Amino acid sequence: MKNSKYLVLGGTGKTGRRVVQRLEALGHQVRSASRASKPAFDWSKPEQWEAALEGMDKAYVTYYPDLAVPGSKEAITRLVEIAEVTGLKKLVLLSGRGEPEAQECELIALNSNIDTVIVRVDWFMQNFSEYFFLDPIKAGVLAAPQAETRIPFIDLDDVAEVALKALLEDCYSNEVLELTGPDLINFSEVVSEISRATGRDIQYVPVSIEEYTEMLGALEVPEDFIWLITYLFTHVLDGRNASTTNTIEEVLGRPAKSFSTFAKEMATTGVWDSAIPVTSGE
Repeated sequence: MKNSKYLVLGGTGKTGRRVVQRLEALGHQVRSASRASKPAFDWSKPEQWEAALEGMDKAYVTYYPDLAVPGSKEAITRLVEIAEVTGLKKLVLLSGRGEPEAQECELIALNSNIDTVIVRVDWFMQNFSEYFFLDPIKAGVLAAPQAETRIPFIDLDDVAEVALKALLEDCYSNEVLELTGPDLINFSEVVSEISRATGRDIQYVPVSIEEYTEMLGALEVPEDFIWLITYLFTHVLDGRNASTTNTIEEVLGRPAKSFSTFAKEMATTGVWDSAIPVTSGE
């Protein structure tokens, strides 16, 4: 659709801001919606949703904090109902791989009257460079459960590129695009890759989920975040996702980024430099 107007819900988030940047770089009209935008969009305030959707042709939707959490099905149902009334033509929904609750949300959108594409993803590589594993990596010790589980970590920029294609191209219609990175690696191997890339001695320490949640509680991490992390570690990182797909290569015409390449690129930015100041030994 030429001259389409694009809505990005979660336009300041992990994938949302990357999709916004790409749409704007191509000269498209974009409404980046968040709690601070005008019109504002807050998942806890459905009275705001119609104003955000009004006049939009296509939308990229990310549900905060995750489609697996209680209340997501009701929220997606209501959002789709409003989107149908406001005349939205296409919806691209970010979903989580191996999450039954997320798949229920997918069906709600796919069974609507709106052309829907599901972008179903695994764990992000940027969890180690931008989000909750960054500080432990900088400190030199990452403690986490599920030591042996192998995960096809995926690059956020790859996800954003696929989401962009799903929004722009009519050949992607009423389907599920399941994305993974090219490699199955566990947390110990991730830390080893980062250590090699940075030249630092970073350690991985396997812990039980009980020890991990206690540690998060001691750090005063919000309870809803602890619930989500516990869910992901116990119900998703159980080996069910220990397989890869070729979807990124099929959509983008190039291979998905490997974790090794990602680690080398991030190391050059200094993001993983030690958080502990080096003192002279006088």
